[in-house]
Formats: sequence, structure tokens, C-alpha cells
Amino acid sequence: MSLLRLIFNIAWFLMGGFVMGLAWWLVGVLCFISIIGIPFGRACFVIGELAFWPFGQETVNRKHISGQEDIGTGTLGLVGNVLWFLCFGIWLAIGHLVHALACFITIIGIPFAIQHIKLALLSLTPIGQTIIAKPTY
Repeated sequence: MSLLRLIFNIAWFLMGGFVMGLAWWLVGVLCFISIIGIPFGRACFVIGELAFWPFGQETVNRKHISGQEDIGTGTLGLVGNVLWFLCFGIWLAIGHLVHALACFITIIGIPFAIQHIKLALLSLTPIGQTIIAKPTY
């Protein structure tokens, strides 16, 4: 990880990343209550880690990486995303948007607000997505 990414990740952690990462993990624990929710809970823990340290990583559709549909990128993934949105996605998105508005107040906070908006979009439809490291130049 480059020094600049490390600095941004530490600042992010202090400016809302810690709170939202814990929110993702809390939702993950709630998902593990039912057997049906276990795949959602696992995804919450992975995305929660992204919410803690987002700089240097990005989310992409798994279909774009493998070139094939799987259970999360097909029709069942769509149904899963609808259920996710209704149960937890909207609340996590609101949390990220509130943090984004707070970060937009200062000029220094604008990159953090953009990350919160990206995570808000991810929180609406996380099924079928995967996290990859951004290439360094």
C-alpha cells in the first residue's frame, strides 16, 4: 500500500469509516441468525472490511471478472438484492449518505464523501459484487 493510500485510509477510519464498518459487521451478525442470511452475513463482513479501509480497493461485478453468470449475478442475485435492499440496504445507504454530507462540509472531506457515496451505492445492491485491489501506477 502506498503512503498516500495509508494516510487516506487512516483519515477515513477517523471520519466515519470506523462507525460504518461496525454497522456493516452488526448487520452481518444479524444476518447470521438465520440460515438463509449466512451468505448475506459473510458478504457484510467482507464489505465491512472495505468500509474500514476503502482506499486502494474497488468493487466490480463478478460477471465482469469471470465472464460467466453465477448464483449471485443471475436471477437469484436479483431476488437477493431486492430482499437485501428492503431489510438492510436502505439503512446502511442512509448511514453512508449522512456521513457523506458531513464530509462534504470541508474541502478536505470531499474524497471521503465520495467514498461514502460509493459505499452507499454498494449497500443498495451488494449481491454479485466482489472487491479487488486497484492497480498502482
